[in-house]
Amino acid sequence: MAWLFTKYFLTAAVVVLVSELAKRSDRLGGLIAALPMVTVLTLIWLYLENQPVEKIANHAWYTFWYVIPTLPMFLVFPVLLPRIGFWPALAVCVLITVACFWLFALAVRRFGIELL
Repeated sequence: MAWLFTKYFLTAAVVVLVSELAKRSDRLGGLIAALPMVTVLTLIWLYLENQPVEKIANHAWYTFWYVIPTLPMFLVFPVLLPRIGFWPALAVCVLITVACFWLFALAVRRFGIELL
């Protein structure tokens, strides 16, 4: 149980750190948020929990492919935010991300990469 608490605490601390840094500096907050800290922590947790090397490698592999279709959201959100407000902009970006992911999954399937 202590291990689970440690994982939750450290993972939550990363999110809190990023949000606190973002309050003080847009650039620094963005830089830290762009780092794959959640993925790195996940890889560490998987390794420390003696998961097979293949599982850890697959996690990194799929994370790469899942990140690509999320990138348009980071361009659309700042444009929509001042025009339609936070919640509607976030909702539109979620829909755009889902659509981009679906289209991307269809496109890479031709190369033998199964994301869905």
